[in-house]
Amino acid sequence: MNIVITGASSGIGREVAIRLSEEPGNRIYAIARTKTALESLSAGARNKNIVAMPLDMTSGRSSLRELKKRLSEEAGKVDILINNAGHLVNKPFEDHDEEDIESSVAVNFTSAAMLTAELLPLMEKGAHVVNIGSMGGFQGSLKFPGLALYSATKGALAILTECLATEYAERGISFNCLCPGAVQTEMFSKAFPGFSAPVSPEEMARFIADFAVNGNKFFNGKILPVALSVP
Repeated sequence: MNIVITGASSGIGREVAIRLSEEPGNRIYAIARTKTALESLSAGARNKNIVAMPLDMTSGRSSLRELKKRLSEEAGKVDILINNAGHLVNKPFEDHDEEDIESSVAVNFTSAAMLTAELLPLMEKGAHVVNIGSMGGFQGSLKFPGLALYSATKGALAILTECLATEYAERGISFNCLCPGAVQTEMFSKAFPGFSAPVSPEEMARFIADFAVNGNKFFNGKILPVALSVP
């Protein structure tokens, strides 16, 4: 399978890439801004099947078109897309400046939407798009001060998932959104200083990797909470 995953340089994204690379038949296209981290990830793959693709997802449509061109030439098609990149600002809502708002929207929503749009022509029946949301963006969940923008943008990603599942149902392309709860990552520590999460990135990655491969056999257009606790 040809699998594209964003936010692959650290945390859950990195662990998902490692997990999926354990299947020799998979080829993982790992996207993130940090070139050195991606090269380290690629070099450590036992099956030498992780391709480092350094890219700032917020750099504009032309960069995404170049990415699509490369994937078209090297892979031919995309079987799984995991939109995992995330950006979190933890501060009172009234203290957010324009840059905070723009960066949150750009990373958590716009880049995922634009990448999905670019890669859809490379997807065939049976392809699966997995959006990584958050319990903060899950409707009706407990909300926390300081995380309004993060939660709102992840909520937008969840609604996009539902819309695209309907729009592309006839083409047989599935869309689902997983909403992790407390996972011990750098982002979690930034959101909840001093708290310890009950789930490790490796544990969450095992679930996400399996869901990416098999979840579309059972789900489409679903927003699924994956949480033992919040936080």
